[in-house]
Amino acid sequence: MKKEKTLLQEFVKGIDEINPVMKQALGLCPTLAVTVSAINGIAMALATTFVLMFSSLMISIIRKLIPSQVRIASYIVIIATFVTIADLVMKAKFPAMSKALGPFVPLIVVNCLILGRAEAFASKNNPLKALFDALGNGAGFLIVLFIMGSIRELFGSRTILGFHILPHSFEPMLIMILPAGAFITLGLLMGFKNAYTERVKRKEREDIVKNYRAVSKLESTNQGL
Repeated sequence: MKKEKTLLQEFVKGIDEINPVMKQALGLCPTLAVTVSAINGIAMALATTFVLMFSSLMISIIRKLIPSQVRIASYIVIIATFVTIADLVMKAKFPAMSKALGPFVPLIVVNCLILGRAEAFASKNNPLKALFDALGNGAGFLIVLFIMGSIRELFGSRTILGFHILPHSFEPMLIMILPAGAFITLGLLMGFKNAYTERVKRKEREDIVKNYRAVSKLESTNQGL
């Protein structure tokens, strides 16, 4: 029988085990489009997390009331409601940021990350678990967008969050603020992540083999005695 995960495990898995970008390759459109700077990545991730949290919570609460024939349409209506709230608040309180993100805030409605967690998790679990799952996936999304935005901003503008990091003698790399820079950065991050994961798995396998040999050697010694 599969052991039920704790709320902390539900949160942590979204950061590493099922990271939306690095593991599931979801939400790649905003990931590639808005990460010209770190602050854009943070704003986009926070807006997405807001929608993900409240839509997952609402869907989990009313999951037994939604007929299976119209569940996807119902999910989209709920998601669109919270996207509209996020978009209006951003336009009212942070107009410059809203302008910088352009149409990608309204496009959260069709973000596969939101609908994917609604269908795969929120519709099958209680509200508290759905909330922690959404928080974890939102945190994982935020981390990736911040890292990508920081790398592209650093090499493309010499700054991170508007603070000058590299000296003026450094020639900014124009490609990093172009779409090609987003693909290159994401590809390298995925490559490093996969290489690290493979290294950890290989070490675990080696430890298992080493322990097995140690136990076998101990048993052989005991039998000899």
